[in-house]
Amino acid sequence: MNIFQKICLLITIIGAINWGLIGIFDFNLVTYITQNHTMANSIIYSVIGLAGLLNIMLLGLKMDRHDL
Repeated sequence: MNIFQKICLLITIIGAINWGLIGIFDFNLVTYITQNHTMANSIIYSVIGLAGLLNIMLLGLKMDRHDL
């Protein structure tokens, strides 16, 4: 796993933790950190979403090469 893949995985995990906090405690960590700045929220959520999509593509590439 190269550094880019590790960064994408870390960002995706942070996003998953945020969703867990929202679901269990009704606490949005991103909104808390950004003080509810809409543009900052949008940027952070976009980065997390892109990282998740990249992880899906990387998983697909590994499955095609039978590396699992």
